[in-house]
Amino acid sequence: MNGRKDTGFAAGPASGRAVRTYRLRGLAGTGFVATLAAMVATTLAAALARAGGVDFEVPDGGEAIPLSGFAVVTGFFSVVGIVVAVALRRWSAHPARRFVWTAVSLTAISLVPPLLSGASTATATALVGLHLVPATVMIPTLARSLCARTD
Repeated sequence: MNGRKDTGFAAGPASGRAVRTYRLRGLAGTGFVATLAAMVATTLAAALARAGGVDFEVPDGGEAIPLSGFAVVTGFFSVVGIVVAVALRRWSAHPARRFVWTAVSLTAISLVPPLLSGASTATATALVGLHLVPATVMIPTLARSLCARTD
């Protein structure tokens, strides 16, 4: 009973599958709670930036990004991150390491469009910061959950 691979009971084929299903549900549950936290944090940060004078007007459409837009986009891409984490847990020998590498790479790529959008410096800077807010919530949370892997 050295801990890492011990489930605490004699597992047959069916119960091993049940343990794996439980762990995936735990990862997904943790991910959805983190998604809600990321949505709230990002929307709050956007509201604070707007109160500080950032207009969030992107030249293409000429309209300002609504606060609800930040929540929706954060929620969508956080769920994509959960799907990536679940897939890596299922098919990778080192899911936490691969998840962090993938998520940090995708976050870095996501910083490029705000810089190329032609928006004001304040808007572009705020948008870059708002990409980092959910990343600082989601990446460590999902990586920790993946490190808890015991199968």
